[in-house]
Amino acid sequence: MDALTFVIPTFLGVEGLTAEELRRMEMKGVRAENGRVFCQGGPEDMPRLNLRLRTGERVLLLMGTFPARTFEELFEGTRSLPWEDWIPENGQFPVKGFSLNSALHSVPACQSIVKKAAATRLGKRYGRETLPEDGPVYQIQFSIMKDQAALMLDTSGVGLYKRGYREIGVAAPLRETLAASLVLLSGYRGKDPFCDPFCGSGTIVIEAALIAKNRAPGLGRTFAAQKWGNLPSRVWVDAAGEAMDLEYDGDYDIWGGDLDPKAIAIARDNAVKADVEDLVRFQVADARRFARSEPYGRVVCNPPYGDRLMEKREAEEVYRDFGRAVRGLPKGWKIGVLSSHTEFERTFGAQADRKRKLYNGMIKCDFFQYGKKTTGNSPKGKGKNS
Repeated sequence: MDALTFVIPTFLGVEGLTAEELRRMEMKGVRAENGRVFCQGGPEDMPRLNLRLRTGERVLLLMGTFPARTFEELFEGTRSLPWEDWIPENGQFPVKGFSLNSALHSVPACQSIVKKAAATRLGKRYGRETLPEDGPVYQIQFSIMKDQAALMLDTSGVGLYKRGYREIGVAAPLRETLAASLVLLSGYRGKDPFCDPFCGSGTIVIEAALIAKNRAPGLGRTFAAQKWGNLPSRVWVDAAGEAMDLEYDGDYDIWGGDLDPKAIAIARDNAVKADVEDLVRFQVADARRFARSEPYGRVVCNPPYGDRLMEKREAEEVYRDFGRAVRGLPKGWKIGVLSSHTEFERTFGAQADRKRKLYNGMIKCDFFQYGKKTTGNSPKGKGKNS
């Protein structure tokens, strides 16, 4: 089989992290675009990517690209692709996708055309006028951007952010893939003390533990392509074995605090489901009084924004008090805060050493990073973008 091309959708602002993950996995042809990263590999890489990627949203198999300025071009381009290489006679092949800045702007119409074209090709291949579609799911995804169509098969099924450990959450939870991105952006790799004083259901803390342990985040779940007949089960078993062989042993100082006892109970339960309960500690604590005596460490957190969980004024008071608390930490501590608040630096009381634009769902945020001990001076300018 020729080399396969995989497409990894990501949060905007995370593409570079995902590309680096792929390079560390020795994937070929890694190339990042806005909101997605491409790479090349073989069938054995399909389980490797699904099991081990921390920051990607799902793993899509690229079937082909072609111009699609008209419905006829979309139909003929779709029909020309070798769907029978993957979809069996009884395979289900629902279609979904999107169109941006293109002549074909009606998504339902495009869905219908893609479905009809794929069914025409498969029907001819299997000698059937009607396909049963009562077997495994082969989700077809399309994207049409600037009149260029890309057709893909979704190998993941449920998004990769669904690690399997967070069945119960708290209000406004942080997606696991974004939490892992924040931990990686902080530079944490398991050596320093790590703290999240606004831990909620524990997502950032648990992702930090998985990173410290180098445990593949997908080991506790299943994927759509596991039911595909053209990928033998041994490929998945081998990929899982390879991932487990890469795990580290060690003692880690990973802590999460929250004012809400119910959130702490959920966080502890999630840690058990993620099999990291022996690596993390959770306790009821007030972030505004956060303190640690170690000479160095990292804080990564996602405090309430003010537009979702509490009034803006209350959020600003929390930012102000939390800012005072972390300025009392020893000089070696590094702080990372995700916030959508446009006046975060002013209320926090210090200008960030570095800022990175990210999206938490549809909410535009900045990840404010403080790499040295902050001063009490109010910011007078804009922080540097990374």
